[in-house]
Amino acid sequence: MELMQLMKERYSCRKFAEKPVPREAIQTILEAGRVAPTAHNEQPQRILVLDEAETLAKLDRCTKCRFGAPAALLVCYDRTACWRRARYDNAPSGEADVGIVTTHMMLMAYALGIGTTWVMHFDPAAVRAEFALPENYIPTAILVMGYPAADAAPAPAHSENKPMEELAKFNKF
Repeated sequence: MELMQLMKERYSCRKFAEKPVPREAIQTILEAGRVAPTAHNEQPQRILVLDEAETLAKLDRCTKCRFGAPAALLVCYDRTACWRRARYDNAPSGEADVGIVTTHMMLMAYALGIGTTWVMHFDPAAVRAEFALPENYIPTAILVMGYPAADAAPAPAHSENKPMEELAKFNKF
């Protein structure tokens, strides 16, 4: 599948089949995240795979947005391992880095026929407690995943995009 077509077709899947995601597929998805670019190639992403009933139950205590998915990736960054814009404002690259990593994994999953939803609606304190995150790990996203149910479909607003003129300008705003 051509990349632009894949990006246009991929949607947030909120209804999953009762079929586990094979570990081999998860490994391929993780590899897509591993090769994603990060600032200064520091690779601060730290990803916890959740694919057992016990860990998925823990996730359900942190978010209402698992949608019955049989697997999820808890995507964090290590704040001690990310690059910082030191000469200027010392801003960390962690959130941008894991955004790129999560996008790579999301697109790889879709290419494998696995639906995903990028979840930001979660309680970070609950995630930290349920999964005993190290203090320096910042939970940033949850990528729930599974094979789409037969009647899964994009949300009505999926293909509603703002005009390019509103989103991008050449040389000045």
